Amino acid sequence: APGPRAHVRAAPPRPPRGPAGPPTCRLAVCFHHVHGTNVRLDASRTRATRVESFANGLCFSQEPLAPGQIFLVEIEEKELGWCGHLRVGLTAHDPQSLEVVPEYSLPDLVNMGDTWVFAITRSHNRVMVDGEEVRARGPPWEPFLLIEQVRIPRDTLVGRSRPGRYSHILDDLYKTNALPATARRSRIGVLYAPQPDGTADMHIVINGEDMGPSARHLPTSRPLYAVVDVFASTKSVRVIPVEYGFPSLQTLCRLVIQKHIVHRLAIDGLDLPPPLKSFCKHE
Repeated sequence: APGPRAHVRAAPPRPPRGPAGPPTCRLAVCFHHVHGTNVRLDASRTRATRVESFANGLCFSQEPLAPGQIFLVEIEEKELGWCGHLRVGLTAHDPQSLEVVPEYSLPDLVNMGDTWVFAITRSHNRVMVDGEEVRARGPPWEPFLLIEQVRIPRDTLVGRSRPGRYSHILDDLYKTNALPATARRSRIGVLYAPQPDGTADMHIVINGEDMGPSARHLPTSRPLYAVVDVFASTKSVRVIPVEYGFPSLQTLCRLVIQKHIVHRLAIDGLDLPPPLKSFCKHE
C-alpha cells in the first residue's frame, strides 16, 4: 500500500458532450500545439502567425471536430508579395502522430492520404454539385445558416470591420458577401455534414455563405481535425468561437446595443463596462 506521502492522481474527466450538436469542450476552438515550423501561436493558442517565408504555416484544431461543428477563423493580417491564399480542410491524421509537419497542405499533407484541403481564392469558391443550378444567396439577415441538418448562427460567421470612419460601409459589404474571401476580416470555416450512407461531406463557409460540398465520402469512423494552412499572402488568423443553441447573455446585450445606435463608434459614449464596449465594437 502506498505510504502517507504517496499520492495517486486521477486523470481529469473529459468535458461532457451535449445531447446534440458540438462538444462543449473549449479545446476545440484553439489551435493544436503541433504546427508548422514558421507558425507562432499566442498564449491562448487562438491566434496563429506565420513569422517568415510563405510556407510551413500548417495548423490544426486542438481536438477533432464533432459532426456539424464548424472550425472558424478570421484573417487578421495579410502579407504582400506572395501568390496564394489561405487553405482549409480536414484530416484524419492526429497531429500528435506526425513525425514531421509537412511544409504544405497542398500537396504534401493531402498526399499522405485521408486529408481533404480546399484552397481559398479571391472569388469562385462555390463548388457546383452535378446538375445543380446556381442557388440564390439567402438574405444576410437570416439568423441561421442551414447546411443539410446543420444549423449555425449566421451572425458569428460574417466578418466585421474594425470601428473607423468608414466601417459601416465595410460592414454592409461583408453582410452581402461583396468583399473578396481573402480580404482581412473575412471569416472562413470548415465542417463536415454526415450523410445517410455513413460517410460525410466537407463544407467550406465563407462570410456566412456555404460554398457547397468541396469533398465527399469522408470517413466518419475516424476523428477528423480541422486543417488551416496560413499560406502565402495570409499572414495571421485567429479562431472565432461559435455559439450553438441559445445565444449567451453577452451576445444578446450586444445585439440590443447595436440595434439602438447609429454607428459603432457611438458605443464609446455609452455608460458600459469597457469589456462589453470592446465586445460590441469588435466582434
